[in-house]
Amino acid sequence: MRKMTFALLAGLSVLGLAGCGDRTTLPEAAGTGPDPKLPPPKESFFPTVNISPAWGWPEGVTPTPAAGLAVAAFATGLDHPRWLYGLPNGDVLVAETNAPPSKGPRSFAQIATGIVLNIVGAGVESPNRITLLRDADRDGIAETKSVFLEGLNSPFGMVLIGHDLYVADTDALLRFPYEDGDTKIDAPGVKVTDLPAGPINLHWTKNVIASPDGSKLFVTVGSNSNVGERGFDDEKDRAAILEVDPKSCAKRIYASGLRNPNGLAFEPQSGALWTTVNERDMLGSDLVPDYMTRVEEGGFYGWPYSYFGQHLDPRIKPQRPELVAKAIVPDYALGAHTASLGLAFYQGDLLPAHYHGGAFVGQHGSWNRSPKSGYKVIFVPFADGKPAGAPEDVLTGFIGPFGLARGRPVGVAVDRTGGVLVADDVGNVVWRVAPAAARVSAKVVPEAVARLPLAALPELKSAPCVGPSA
Repeated sequence: MRKMTFALLAGLSVLGLAGCGDRTTLPEAAGTGPDPKLPPPKESFFPTVNISPAWGWPEGVTPTPAAGLAVAAFATGLDHPRWLYGLPNGDVLVAETNAPPSKGPRSFAQIATGIVLNIVGAGVESPNRITLLRDADRDGIAETKSVFLEGLNSPFGMVLIGHDLYVADTDALLRFPYEDGDTKIDAPGVKVTDLPAGPINLHWTKNVIASPDGSKLFVTVGSNSNVGERGFDDEKDRAAILEVDPKSCAKRIYASGLRNPNGLAFEPQSGALWTTVNERDMLGSDLVPDYMTRVEEGGFYGWPYSYFGQHLDPRIKPQRPELVAKAIVPDYALGAHTASLGLAFYQGDLLPAHYHGGAFVGQHGSWNRSPKSGYKVIFVPFADGKPAGAPEDVLTGFIGPFGLARGRPVGVAVDRTGGVLVADDVGNVVWRVAPAAARVSAKVVPEAVARLPLAALPELKSAPCVGPSA
């Protein structure tokens, strides 16, 4: 891996991109919260390049937890783990996955971007499988690691409704039969609906979540460009969250103008659907902040015409003033270019009470900001269903000496004992965050099932729609 990394670094130097671009004039914190600072945009032909080559974790080294917390490896030896999902019995599914090969013609900028992504650890071949991790004795370490589903196509999101496990591949939403305790699924998947993909498929990740009553599925689909520079024929049903009926397979756009939504979670007090969104590039190191926000049915969030409400993107011509006038201001900025992906609201009782009800966010980290941003897991406190304070660092130390990336956090989830799990796709580890002195009295009771990320109870089983085999 290290030889490949330095070969790619050499290739990047040949292209003359290393170190190009502007530097931020604001601290990372200025781009966070409900009212971030938004300086004038700085247009550029190519984004700022400030890479952290993927290196991995030296033996004995772990991320650095916040005061009062501890971190340990829940599972190691994985292959590009990106997303996590907890099953009702406590088993944890991890999607080992990456982008599918690009088959369409690419511009010089896209080729250069591909080289950068290889260097930062995002260019490996997709394993195309879901692995099951089982911690039967609940000691915070998975004793069992086994292949649960394979032969998929860049899988990402997963959700269970009764005995139906839904998996969001990059090009389709699939349904598989599941029985409690299963360690492997051999049955072929049934296609519920196609999802936007195509030969370019820039933002390939597709996440999925079920409504609390199991009657609807919500699927994230990122844009196929930075700001529609290839035209909008390839943007159909993209930059959006889709609503899918698992019974009829019908789908519709639930919310739009979201450049690249990833995390999905229901805020426990209000019941509102929230998402994390990666915003656009090439407007400078200080723009545009990624964000988390409530998702309003029928809401429009600006992409590509404007950002953070009605702030116009000067590159888009012609503009759509009637749409921009409706653009919803996101609830909470998460910092420019932080690549905020994972999202999980905490309802466990293992961590200190301060964390109850707030949101954990996995920030994959920038490659196009100087200085770097993200590369950590943060916590956003909530009160009365809304963010209620500055973001707090929970897990740091993902950047090592010489700017090398030891790891990059992606998906976050809460296990059945209340520990916070973090998928690290460069370190090939799933980390577990717990109190520095774990409380042995932490509850592990049947109601914990409802706390797992969107695991619907058996009585919510939907009548499957009829679709062609995947």
